[in-house]
Amino acid sequence: GKGGDRGRWGEGAGSDVPRRPMAASDPETAQRQIDEIDALSSIYGDDWCVVDEDERIFCIKISDCLEQPKWTLCLQVILPSEYPAAAPPIYQLNAPWLRGHDYMELANSLEEIYVKNLGECILYLWVEKIREVLIEKSQSSDAGPNVEKITEEIDEGNEDDYSLEYQPVQEDTIKTLNFVISESQEDEELPPVNHGNPISDRRSTFQAHLAPVVSPKQVKMVLAKLHENKKIASATHNIYAYRIYCEDKQTYLQDCEDDGETAAGGRLLHLMQILNVRNVLVVVSRWYGGIRLGPDRFKHINNCARNILVEYSYTSSAEESSKQLEKILRNIYFYSAENTTRT
Repeated sequence: GKGGDRGRWGEGAGSDVPRRPMAASDPETAQRQIDEIDALSSIYGDDWCVVDEDERIFCIKISDCLEQPKWTLCLQVILPSEYPAAAPPIYQLNAPWLRGHDYMELANSLEEIYVKNLGECILYLWVEKIREVLIEKSQSSDAGPNVEKITEEIDEGNEDDYSLEYQPVQEDTIKTLNFVISESQEDEELPPVNHGNPISDRRSTFQAHLAPVVSPKQVKMVLAKLHENKKIASATHNIYAYRIYCEDKQTYLQDCEDDGETAAGGRLLHLMQILNVRNVLVVVSRWYGGIRLGPDRFKHINNCARNILVEYSYTSSAEESSKQLEKILRNIYFYSAENTTRT
């Protein structure tokens, strides 16, 4: 796996924890969990986010300072039923710069805190230890990290062969967000932003967001608005795609972004092309839960997108879009089966 994405307990320990509900093993332990979560929520305010209350998945964005932070990290934890009495939190460290020696050093520090405080609530100690590390990094370097976000799931074997064979539109009909805003666009209003129902699978959660857009500036405005939401900003990936129809040129202005979930943006855009939607931006947030989903993650991303497009009447009918989506999903599993046979 990629360094900096999962804690030591992210893959093994805790994998046998029941998925739903994650009730504590006894009333005293349950109350200790509740008290700790309430305390953390009070201390950290909006930086503390509930990702999935039923699964007891939480995350907190930690930075080296309140104003203009250079180093930030998102700590995501899953609280097993035995925590804190007899089991550690299952944790994940999300920071694109955190790998190699830095990751090992921080992971060892968190585990040392757990061992020294067996049976005690340790999340506050973990958060403040991480903050201490970030402050040290800020003081010892002039610049913050300069790395690109990469996929949370490292594809193994021939998983790349599962990708859909979508046909990209000709270059002259595709424009990106790197544009100069014209005077006519300066006074554009922020479009309404709608949120779909989340889908959860093996501790990963997916949720789609949709906004009507008629210009790239509106796309940027919606993305900025979504990132003001602490929970959305803390997502492991925010994948998006948009299509804007230009009446005068009879072409589409369209683009997509993986945000580290390799090839997900292209799949999302392909779905929107098949459904023939226009003048809409779709963003799918994914909070990674520590268990790899393989090609299932693309199925959930497309399902979220399709559901919200149907809900807000961007497709001709639910039945028709369902048939189109089934065709896409058959392609995914056709390639999956074919490559499994080969290997």
